[in-house]
Amino acid sequence: MVQSSQTHSPTYPPTDLLSNEPPLETYRHLRQLILLLTSLERLWHRQDFFAGGNLSIYYSIRQIKSEDIKGPDFFVVLNTERKERKSWTVWEEEGKYPNFILEILSESTAKNDRGLKKQLYQDVFRTPNYFWFDPYTLEFAGFKLNYRIYEALIPNEQGWLWSDELQLYLGIVGEQLRFFTPDGKLVPTPEEAEAEERQRTEIERQRANAAEAKVEALQQKLRELGVEIEEE
Repeated sequence: MVQSSQTHSPTYPPTDLLSNEPPLETYRHLRQLILLLTSLERLWHRQDFFAGGNLSIYYSIRQIKSEDIKGPDFFVVLNTERKERKSWTVWEEEGKYPNFILEILSESTAKNDRGLKKQLYQDVFRTPNYFWFDPYTLEFAGFKLNYRIYEALIPNEQGWLWSDELQLYLGIVGEQLRFFTPDGKLVPTPEEAEAEERQRTEIERQRANAAEAKVEALQQKLRELGVEIEEE
């Protein structure tokens, strides 16, 4: 019997995969996503995280073959390199899954986000924090993985929910979901932070002008009283 000399080359998982997510449903969904991304990236100067928006997460070859791509609207992975990515590919990222996931609900996705995706994030991803938010109805909920099961988070007096993964609160302000620091301060967007800085600069300028005017008025009064003032 002649034995075949052919050898099978090992197959490797694909790499450098492009995201394959559908577009966001509405402009309000887009604004919400941009707000979360930009405010968190501005707040955190650290280089050990990745925040993604509307980006595919590839976690198995079977998933790719079935084209059953699951991409959260917004997610954060901790203890990883802060750099640009075309997708989040688990086998290229040392097996890391998101620490935090948020889905922005819509009429077409809400049932799936509350059901199948929640089950996936709980049982497969083992993501510690899962939240969802509807930018139109303002439905808002959060869950913490507790003994392999998602447990609903209890809001505080302000109606905010705490993410122990991000060490931030999430709460609704003006029909948008916002981040808050542990001491309750609103995390500003870059535009808000720039406006606040301009306002601080203007207040300081006005105070300096007022102080200078007071000094000049006092000097003028002293001159009127015949007091000589030495000029520096």
